[in-house]
Formats: sequence, structure tokens, C-alpha cells
Amino acid sequence: MRQRRVLGVDPGLTRCGVGVVEGVPGRPCAMVHYTVVTSDPDLDLADRLLHLDTSLAELIRVHQPDSVAVERVFAQHNVRTVMGTAQAAAVAVLAAARAGLPVRTYTPSEVKAAVTGSGQADKKQVTTMVTRLLRLDAPPRPADAADALALAICHIWRGGTRDRLGEAVRKATSRGEAR
Repeated sequence: MRQRRVLGVDPGLTRCGVGVVEGVPGRPCAMVHYTVVTSDPDLDLADRLLHLDTSLAELIRVHQPDSVAVERVFAQHNVRTVMGTAQAAAVAVLAAARAGLPVRTYTPSEVKAAVTGSGQADKKQVTTMVTRLLRLDAPPRPADAADALALAICHIWRGGTRDRLGEAVRKATSRGEAR
């Protein structure tokens, strides 16, 4: 089983967490990089989305992930917040697709369950477990960065199998078409 590099994205229009992790299912992962892409809420929406797209494209170029994991947007009471989050998530999916990378989305509960064992864990528990799982000296800050790293870990442990199956199907299909 080969090691996979995953770029996790905790989407947000003002603060978008990005974490890059390497690993294989069932084994400890290693943190490669994390950051938070920020944008000024007073700027025009198009400029904010373009900045996010440019930043994500550069992170993908620099870190060369095998796949991208993005938090699936869920309903919130604040429609404005969910719209911004959905727009940021779409930019992340598009940046990955443009780079030819497979993309998987995970709900917050799926990510929490993968890293803490409970889909009801709070942000502090997620950050604590990410710090332990990646054997970091200090918790990643802000929480958006820890959430992005958690997404990447979740994908390595849960989505890696789906990626391998998809890859096997693509190879089998291409062999069949070549004949």
C-alpha cells in the first residue's frame, strides 16, 4: 500500500483552512503543511473567490497532493454564512478538478468520527486528536487549520480505499479500451 498525500480544505470565505497530510490507512499520518487562506470581508466577492482560487492552486502546485478532501457544507441558521462556505467549497472542488485530482467531500460528523471516534466531538476534541495523531508539539492554530488536517486524515483513513478502487476501475477500463 503506497503512501498518499492529501490536501484537506475546511472551506470558508473569510478563513479557509488548508492542511496537507501523508499516510496510509490504519497507520499514523504525518503533517506536511498547514495554513489558513484569509480574505477581507470588505472586498468584492469576486475578488475574494479569485484570491482563494489562486491560493489553493498554488498550494496544490507546491505540495502535489494525490487527492483533495473538502468539508461538505451543511445547513446552518445563518444563510449568509452557509452561502460563503458553499462558495468557498465550490472553489476548492474546482481547483482540485482543474489540477486533475480526485475530490471527496465529508460531513463534519464523518471527520469527527474518523479522528476522535465520535461524530459528536467538539472543536477542542478534534484539535487535541489531530495534535496527537500527527505527533505535533503544539496544536495547529487556528481551529480552521486543525479541521483541514482532520479532513486530510479522514480521507487517508476512509477515502483512500475509495480512491484505490476508483483507480483500479480506471486502469481496467483503459486496458479494455486499448484492445
